[in-house]
Amino acid sequence: KIRRRNRTIASCLSCRQRKLKCDKQVPCGNCQRFQRDCLYIAPALDTAAQQKLAEIKDRLGDLEETLERDVARRAAANSGSERSTVVPKIEAEDDDYDGLSAEDEQDPEPSPLGMFDQVYDNDADDGLMDLGIQLGKLRMSDRVGGLVRPKMSDELNAKLRSASHKSQNLYCQRHGYTDSNASWQPGTASQDAFLSPGPDFIVPSSNLFFPDPVTAYFLPPRHVADRLVAQYLNAVHPVARLVHQPSFERQYNLFWSNLSNGTITPAPIQAILFAAMFSAAVSLSGDAAASFSDMSKHLLVDRLREMTEFMLSRANLLRTTKVDTMQAFIMYMLPLCRTEISRAHSALVGTAIRLAQCMGLHRDGTTFGLSPVDTHVRRLIWYQICYLDVRTCEATGPRPQIRKDEFDTKLPLNVNDTDLLLPSPPTEDLPYWTDMTLSKLKFECFELIRQLWVDMQRMDQKKLTLTSILNRIKKFRATTEAKYSLLVQGNTPKQILAKQMYRASSNRALVVILQRYAVGTNYPMPERLRKLLTEACMGTVEAGIAMETRQELLPWAWYRGAILQYHAAVLLVFEVYSRPEMPEAARIWSSLDWVFETPPQSSPLEKAEGIIMTLRDRLEKYHSVRKLRAT
Repeated sequence: KIRRRNRTIASCLSCRQRKLKCDKQVPCGNCQRFQRDCLYIAPALDTAAQQKLAEIKDRLGDLEETLERDVARRAAANSGSERSTVVPKIEAEDDDYDGLSAEDEQDPEPSPLGMFDQVYDNDADDGLMDLGIQLGKLRMSDRVGGLVRPKMSDELNAKLRSASHKSQNLYCQRHGYTDSNASWQPGTASQDAFLSPGPDFIVPSSNLFFPDPVTAYFLPPRHVADRLVAQYLNAVHPVARLVHQPSFERQYNLFWSNLSNGTITPAPIQAILFAAMFSAAVSLSGDAAASFSDMSKHLLVDRLREMTEFMLSRANLLRTTKVDTMQAFIMYMLPLCRTEISRAHSALVGTAIRLAQCMGLHRDGTTFGLSPVDTHVRRLIWYQICYLDVRTCEATGPRPQIRKDEFDTKLPLNVNDTDLLLPSPPTEDLPYWTDMTLSKLKFECFELIRQLWVDMQRMDQKKLTLTSILNRIKKFRATTEAKYSLLVQGNTPKQILAKQMYRASSNRALVVILQRYAVGTNYPMPERLRKLLTEACMGTVEAGIAMETRQELLPWAWYRGAILQYHAAVLLVFEVYSRPEMPEAARIWSSLDWVFETPPQSSPLEKAEGIIMTLRDRLEKYHSVRKLRAT
């Protein structure tokens, strides 16, 4: 037994255990720097307390010796592998993600191949759209899952085993293939096709800031405008809510009344109405547009976009202080920022953030004594800007601009629009499904994603552990499910959409964190985390497919790209390729066949190899033009 002198201890317990010099402050410098609990032992302990403390220290010493022996045995068994100090902690996890102690300073190292920032050579081709490549329904650019992976083609190549030549692969034949020393070979997909923008891409115009006189003022006939507004309220308003519906309908009727009387409607109000019709046109199918308009969908979208931009410039967008103008600007941005996002979109979102902050939208309306409707609209605008900030960050980087501690605007209340017009409007969330439930659930999920971006940086700085972040996600899911489970338990189309949107977003939160440990690391991913990531990827992809294919959700299928991309499908391809006999293989392939449009006659191995080879070749071509530098 160790002899103890029981002298007065002036240092804090943490410094004493680590044999560090303590400055005896409260808290001391060491504890403050490493964010530890700074505890001092009371100077006057009675005999019983001293004996108990000595026993605790002895038991702690025994545990430390046992742990050291266990680590040494594992190190010897693994021939000196450095994994021995990390893997035991991860593999000991239970279903509560408690295997990694939040107090432990050692944490799994993420892949060095995934970065937050990117650098390009000066001779890069800026004439090429920065949208990346298209493969099936997957759009992939410099960023994969929000992180830059400049060596993604090498990572894909490393995954391939003794694959057959791509000219013999049915998937490669269907999507086109290349030889290293030859130009592109004929196939059903050409070089320009997979590098070119898809049908969802809408490029913004400089007319927002440097307006050109429009050749003709375009206003759809009243019957076309009525159909577009009805389409907006049915297909756009539920998923991209930005207006108070009774107020919006009054503005629309007043616009036509002013037109018949020869009165000019203010430019901000016209901008809102044209932005609503533009969004509605984007959400239409080609056949639906032709059913009530003599224009094609493409032409209708283009003309309404031009008119929206013209009205925003007339409303003095860059120097406005009017909430209506900002509302119209964000209504214009939401249909632009979906599946395919360029840096032009990201720059516009950055402009919107600064304009909104200059207008005070980051401060809650109750602070200024505004009416319930005005407060509600300001909250909608601000949280749609927060969503756009996260969405463009994932697509073009580098990080979200808005920080949680820089605004106090509250989430919109879970109320119906008509409730805000009552003599005593509600001041708390209503405990049932309302007009706002779907949008509020979306806002809360994207605020979690925003926090995870901050947490990843803190984790790289050794200020957070992986387990603490996983527990944050688990706590969010438990809280959200307890809050919304009764609200979405029905089977109306909007409630089904809310369930799928939550499933996609909550699983994507796990993918955002765990993807860094799946590919390109120095050691295999621990089995517990691998299963967790695989389940999250399956949930994300399946929810996205449901939002696009379920009959009752078709009115909102146009907005799927704004909620999630299919980047998680790439991880699933790696999984079924390396573990073809896994129990979930059939379930995974049912999703991958839809995402990557695989030929049904191919075997799973051939399909996986074809996807990896085609993706590798297209990324090599894209990176060779973009000149993305790798460290």
